[in-house]
Amino acid sequence: MGRFAPSPTGPLHLGSLYTALAGFLQARSQQGLWLLRIDDLDTPRNVTGSADIILKTLEAFGLHWDGEVYYQSRHVDIYNDIINDLQRNKLIYPCTCSRKTLTAASDRGQPQPDIYPGLCRNRQTLPDGPHALRIKTDNRIISFQDELQGLISHNLAKQDGDFIVKRKDRIVAYQFAVVIDDDLQHVNHIVRGFDLLDATPKQIYLQQLLGLLTPRYMHVPVIVDEQGYKLSKQTQATAVDLASPHRIIFALLVLLKQNPPIELQQAPVTELLGWAVEHWNPVLLKNAHTVSCDD
Repeated sequence: MGRFAPSPTGPLHLGSLYTALAGFLQARSQQGLWLLRIDDLDTPRNVTGSADIILKTLEAFGLHWDGEVYYQSRHVDIYNDIINDLQRNKLIYPCTCSRKTLTAASDRGQPQPDIYPGLCRNRQTLPDGPHALRIKTDNRIISFQDELQGLISHNLAKQDGDFIVKRKDRIVAYQFAVVIDDDLQHVNHIVRGFDLLDATPKQIYLQQLLGLLTPRYMHVPVIVDEQGYKLSKQTQATAVDLASPHRIIFALLVLLKQNPPIELQQAPVTELLGWAVEHWNPVLLKNAHTVSCDD
């Protein structure tokens, strides 16, 4: 069972549709379900109406999901209940560190700002002001076999340090929510972009800590522009054009290295997707981190 989990921060661009198509083809080629989740926890970034636009875009491209759409915002109580349990078991602690504090610690010979140095780890009481919540990590090695990127091994304590599961603005962090969501939805195969590979050890650590099953992972290359930047909303990637879905699906199959026959270039979307499901071969993407939209 797979899933596609876009954030409602704007319409889908070519990069996000590319990842959606890869996940759809993987699920359908295995006669599996493909679920749709709207990652709408980060409310300051949400754009009104974006979720509906995303749904309409997927439908226009023939990427029909199974079951009801899952909205993260409807499960906040579940995330917080689990966080409270971890806090009672002293596996989570409050942290008041700012970027400035962490940069100063780095200047004093502490780890780099992206490796948390544990400044608040032994805090015994809740601070009065705003604070994040961090999960305690240990020295275990997190290893997993990514289906495209090979064996990945990571020591969270040394390479990341304790990481945030609830932000200072009281929003549950992506790393935490996604683990609970995947368990609640019984997702056992995750297909997503290579840019999220570094997040996977954190999520596996949480799965182990919570006694949850670890899905299989496939991190597909991300699309980059001619300057080598990943297509994203931050780089002003434009929304996909709904006028010619068959043309875009064909182009995406080329970017996915699936080598669709040229005679399908003008075929309807349903025919293109039928061919793609039958011939889906993700191994052609093995060890690739990026693919250029100019390819």
